[in-house]
Amino acid sequence: MEPEIIPKSFRCFPHKGLKLTLPRLKSKSSSNSSSPRSPGSPIRPKNTRREDELREVFRRFDNDNDGKISAIEIRAYFGSIGEYMSHEEAKAVIDELDGDGDEMIDFADFMRLMKRDEDGHEEDEDVKAAFGMFEFEKGCGRITAKSLQRVLSRLGESRSFDECAAMIRAFDVDGNGELDFHEFHQMMA
Repeated sequence: MEPEIIPKSFRCFPHKGLKLTLPRLKSKSSSNSSSPRSPGSPIRPKNTRREDELREVFRRFDNDNDGKISAIEIRAYFGSIGEYMSHEEAKAVIDELDGDGDEMIDFADFMRLMKRDEDGHEEDEDVKAAFGMFEFEKGCGRITAKSLQRVLSRLGESRSFDECAAMIRAFDVDGNGELDFHEFHQMMA
């Protein structure tokens, strides 16, 4: 199994960048797809394959298999991976994404969310927030090896100072031993 990253567009979730491990399954539901593939062709269009992958992610949240994700199911999923989410937070997620007012996320809502993510909306805000987390001092505009080491340690990914300095050097375009926002943004691209 290879890890699937929870979509960036789940910005409304308080725990960003979580990994969801999903098995790579062959689709069982190609009959309901209006795929333009020819009979007997083993190659499927990329968008159909992507949709199948997103359906599998959707199913991980949809515990009762009713085709909708409730606030309770969102909380249950995050609880199953060791992350706490209050009912109010889960409800806020539903309120943000619910397109038909039924207080649930259906697959169409989920697909709109993924499309928004793929179009890159709000991506810069996420990069700015991540940069702020790694900054040496809040608002200083630079990430040092020391600040990188501190944040990685807090995230349970302890690294030596030398390892952090090497990570910085790999993306340090101007050679000053630190990452500014533009260098960080390039690293995240």
